[in-house]
Amino acid sequence: MNPTDTVRTAVGTALLEDFSLEMTGKDVPKLEEARDSIPQGTRINVTFLGNEDLEMRLAAARAVKRLGFVPVPHISARRLGSRDDFERFLAGLQADGTSDNVFLVGGDPAYPEGPYADSLSLIDTGLLQEYGVRHVGITGYPEGHPAIDGPTLWSALQGKHAALAAQPLEGSVITQFGFDVDPVLAWVEEVRRRGISVPVRIGVPGPAGVRRLMSYAARFGVGTSASVVRKYGFSITNLMGTAGPDRFLRDLAAAYDPARHGELKIHFYTFGGLRATSEWAARFRKDSAA
Repeated sequence: MNPTDTVRTAVGTALLEDFSLEMTGKDVPKLEEARDSIPQGTRINVTFLGNEDLEMRLAAARAVKRLGFVPVPHISARRLGSRDDFERFLAGLQADGTSDNVFLVGGDPAYPEGPYADSLSLIDTGLLQEYGVRHVGITGYPEGHPAIDGPTLWSALQGKHAALAAQPLEGSVITQFGFDVDPVLAWVEEVRRRGISVPVRIGVPGPAGVRRLMSYAARFGVGTSASVVRKYGFSITNLMGTAGPDRFLRDLAAAYDPARHGELKIHFYTFGGLRATSEWAARFRKDSAA
């Protein structure tokens, strides 16, 4: 192995040393099934979907903790019908010992179901610290958002970062997934230029069917031109196969410069495939170190 390959392997392995995963409230059986392939202490985000109730969300966070992982419950601002709804969720997390880490999102509804229009409004209530939250994750969109313009996204990111620092609360950013390393790292450099120094977790889709990946990408406004997906390692003319993020992670490791990009980790969007994703990550690390 030449020196360049050695450095690339070391960086790629470091990126995966503390990866995080994502699940829904309905995925507890899948988490039970995958538990032996996921490193103990792994951060596991629990989404806040509209078709799940309070108890399902709390039960999922409890299951994550019971199995030896770190629960990171999502809180969707626009899905909260009232301040009481927000406090009930936080109180339930605190009672279960699962309130240390949360991830804030605006949420899918076009209009708020209650008093919170965005995740900054949740931070500004001061309730997070009151209920034991110590670390808050916020969203990042390297390729933009289909319903929000670029200046608004940057203003929101900087506002949330400043609000967390003022409380003070520890923060981090998790990005939307993408298929092209170049715009992701360009966005990270701009994040650092704007004085946002918190860790960034790069969103990566776990191994999944090409058709499914394309469907999610279209929903979230992720670039899927023929040249982009070819760089990622699959073809839009063959939707029957499966694809993993092998090439994306290798390209990321090759281009990652801690001096310019700061602390980066990986966050896997599993699309229900917790076991497949965690086993893939273990194989990738083993093969990279070989």
